[in-house]
Amino acid sequence: MGVLPKAIWQKKITPDEKNRIPLALNLLIIRTAAKTILIDTGIGNKITAKQQKIYQPSEFCLPENLKKLGIEPEEIDYVVLTHLHFDHAGGIVSAQNGEYKLTFPNATHIIQQREWEIAKHPDGLNMASYNFKADLTLLEESGNFLLIDGDHQLTDEVRLELVGGHTEGMQSIRIESDGELAYYAGDIITSEPHLHPAVTSAYDVCRKDTYHAKKRILSELQQREGILFFPHDHKKAFIQL
Repeated sequence: MGVLPKAIWQKKITPDEKNRIPLALNLLIIRTAAKTILIDTGIGNKITAKQQKIYQPSEFCLPENLKKLGIEPEEIDYVVLTHLHFDHAGGIVSAQNGEYKLTFPNATHIIQQREWEIAKHPDGLNMASYNFKADLTLLEESGNFLLIDGDHQLTDEVRLELVGGHTEGMQSIRIESDGELAYYAGDIITSEPHLHPAVTSAYDVCRKDTYHAKKRILSELQQREGILFFPHDHKKAFIQL
């Protein structure tokens, strides 16, 4: 919760005896007339024993949940990574029958250039959050990726916006169709308590960038009565502003 005092935020979210709070990994599927797009990939099924002890995640069920929607992993056209922290990009590669393979073998993985660079060569500030260089190497060898630099119109309905703030290459997803607007803002607005522009994550590398991006996105959503998707809120995956 960053600068927000625990005395305030614990009124909405009760921490456990280790001062942990429950978090969801809410991913987003976008289906246009021609493309099927997955936003982020979750934590994956390759975390270390130490990470398992710290975070106690549920099993990696993304492929199974997609199949419940009638979508096979091979049918994903694009995987858009908002950023490359392990809880959003850990599912790029999966352990399958004793081998490491791309979870979505036919998808083009779209990543901001500056995010790719810091993930492949993390500094001391970022080392703990970017710890799966082997996955990126496998993705690089496959050729199934596209590095972009700045805003990018992916389809008529889907625009990727470089916002920074949480990470150097953080991108948010703007979705507009039939006059309706939605945003998957990623970790600059992780949950409902983060709706206040000044409440930013302690992980953010630049609070100022997060603040300005949040103000712009929330203002547009409020004017249009749009939908905001939360990546980590365990009670609600989205709200309408």
